[in-house]
Amino acid sequence: MSELNRREFARNTLGSLLSYSLLETMFRKDAFADEIKPVAIKWLADVNSLAADVRGQKIPQIEWQKQVEALFKKIEIADVLKLIDFEAITKDLKIVDNGANSLRPKFPKVEGLPTEYVFGRQVFALKKDRSVVPHGHNNMATAFLILKGDMRGRLYDRLKDEKEHILIKPTVDRTFKAGETSSISDDKDNVHWFQAMSETAFIFNIHVLEVRPGGGESTGRVYLDPNGEKIAGGLIRAKRLEHKQAHEIYG
Repeated sequence: MSELNRREFARNTLGSLLSYSLLETMFRKDAFADEIKPVAIKWLADVNSLAADVRGQKIPQIEWQKQVEALFKKIEIADVLKLIDFEAITKDLKIVDNGANSLRPKFPKVEGLPTEYVFGRQVFALKKDRSVVPHGHNNMATAFLILKGDMRGRLYDRLKDEKEHILIKPTVDRTFKAGETSSISDDKDNVHWFQAMSETAFIFNIHVLEVRPGGGESTGRVYLDPNGEKIAGGLIRAKRLEHKQAHEIYG
């Protein structure tokens, strides 16, 4: 085969492969969108609307927690898995040995859904005994939905911030199974810690930032050690930790 023929063959082959890949991607996206049920589209639009209400301070954060947990309990797990295209985002996934993978799903572009969302979202993937390490939040409201597996979930009220410690009180310590949900805000259950009990576990998370504009605190995580000094009234003086420390102890 001459050099010219080789080049033409390579160019035509590459063009065919690219065309096939593009068609396959377009077909997958079209098929993916067609599988989304109207009830799931309505659910996702409601979650976004509720996020806008809490971020705009139209409803208190505790009310947002009540309503978002009620919404999360209504949706079928199978519908959420389709909304986030779970199969695609977990394909060839290698779960880390410490802490959790953080996957960033994209929602389908279909009629009835916004082009931009008020809330952020991610899927945590964990191996058995690994954790979404204990932490609280500043200026943030977040909700979890267990997608697959079993998790031990521990939540705490954050009562007082000290220079090197945070005063917390345990509120929840139980097993969470697929379909179960929890939430936290600045005002209730502000610290949480989830640990995988099954061989693998997956959690869908949404987070709304800047829920207290002008509050003076930067949005973000606050890591701590909930196995701290136990004091009167069932309280714990939890030492503040850095990200690396938290993962060394609890990841």
